[in-house]
Amino acid sequence: MASEELQQTIAHLKDRQDILDCIMREARGRDRHDLELTRSCYWNEGYDEHGPIITAAPDYPERANAGHAAHFSATSHNITSHTCEIDGNTAHCESYVVGGLLTKDEHGCVIAMGRYIDRLEKRGGEWRILHRRCTVDMAMDGGTEWLHSPAVNGFLKSVWGKEDRSYQRPVSVGKDGIRWGDA
Repeated sequence: MASEELQQTIAHLKDRQDILDCIMREARGRDRHDLELTRSCYWNEGYDEHGPIITAAPDYPERANAGHAAHFSATSHNITSHTCEIDGNTAHCESYVVGGLLTKDEHGCVIAMGRYIDRLEKRGGEWRILHRRCTVDMAMDGGTEWLHSPAVNGFLKSVWGKEDRSYQRPVSVGKDGIRWGDA
């Protein structure tokens, strides 16, 4: 492979990885209710479309957190299949998402499958989302008895905010953190 072709391939692969990293950071930001992290994934003049609601990017993190907090006690957005078409400093992506949504009373859970259809732009060497459209393709509802069983007792629970143990540096083990089965 010629040196110039290799450099182009490396640049393309770096762009793809940077784009996927942005999409993954956005999901983490929402699951941790980290306003700064979520906001850092969107360009200021961008928009997010979730159902009938289209929100300007600067307002989206607060709206998303309020919507989640009004109906759920925890969320888990899992990015799975991802396609990406890059044309210069613009990328069009489709990322499948499996979302777990735990009810406020922690006795019900919805698993929703859908996709993020994104347009990202690269500015100053950084990729961010300009426009996002969200689909819901299917869902299932279920109980959460297992979460309240001895099999899960003592496992760490997710926490909204930077108190979540995933922000701890360095990562260590111990008895700290909110856990299943805690009174």
